[in-house]
Amino acid sequence: MRCFYDPGQLAHAPARELHNGAFVPYAEKPARAAAIAATLGTTELPQDRGEVPIRAVHDAGYIDFLKTAPARWAEAGRPGDVMGYIWPTVRKRALKLDRIDALAGQYSIDASTPLTAQTWDASYRSVQCALAATHAVLAGERAAFALSRPPGHHAGADYLGGYCYLNHVAVAAQAARDAGVKRVGILDIDYHHGNGTQDIFWARGDVVFASIHADPATDFPFYWGHADEIGEGDGEGATLNLPLPRGTAINAFRRAQERALAAIAASGAEFLLVSFGADTFVGDPISAFALETGDYAVLGRDIAAAGLPTAIVMEGGYAIDALGANVASFLSGF
Repeated sequence: MRCFYDPGQLAHAPARELHNGAFVPYAEKPARAAAIAATLGTTELPQDRGEVPIRAVHDAGYIDFLKTAPARWAEAGRPGDVMGYIWPTVRKRALKLDRIDALAGQYSIDASTPLTAQTWDASYRSVQCALAATHAVLAGERAAFALSRPPGHHAGADYLGGYCYLNHVAVAAQAARDAGVKRVGILDIDYHHGNGTQDIFWARGDVVFASIHADPATDFPFYWGHADEIGEGDGEGATLNLPLPRGTAINAFRRAQERALAAIAASGAEFLLVSFGADTFVGDPISAFALETGDYAVLGRDIAAAGLPTAIVMEGGYAIDALGANVASFLSGF
């Protein structure tokens, strides 16, 4: 399987995040990507396809914010990385705001996703990996893998959060549509719900989103991912959320994945994108499922058996010592 990776992603390295009331070391470390790359061995640099595919999904003002916020933060005399502390959750409306503090809240959903001077470039390179894997499959590969880091599925069209800045799988899905694929399926099997992906395609029927994740009643992102969220307008019925309780192991997860794959097949999807998170691992430090390393090969085989051309995009997974083995196990299923 062709695997795409750009070491430039490693430059994104925030120092701290706000977690459960305390500032703690940032969990989404560069060592995550380095561990996966070391296990894979052979990877390819992606072709640079520019900003046009990104702008097909993300708001222009938000892109400008990602590019300029670190410099504006420093100019305002702020120490450390860019981090919001106030959010427009009541009567949110379009306002022209210039102060960096206001923009940091306008374009984010949490205080756990700081911006550094290297964040835009690392996220841009990650998107290019997702696009490269997608175009490789469109050109005839059975499956391809994008080692994208930082992850992407919590990023909306105009907001960052959950360690995510650009939504790689959403950009890839739109690129597949623009290449002529009539309907795209997205299977999200990260421990946390892909709220940004859901938001982006919420009112569209041409991209079907099925997510298996920890119950948002107990886990981040809390406000998205409940079973009654099914989309609206043209997208009504094109969103499927399958929340699972903490402690879920392979059998229950596999049954949920079967439901998700069946829904994607029933939709008539011609192309599959997988948001793959290895934070479902039993040893993950910020998650609470119970999958073992060997279980990922089973899940990979089940997805491959669906018979759809498949691009796999890396999302979460924070047990760094086991991360490479878990990713390799999943890819072995293909």
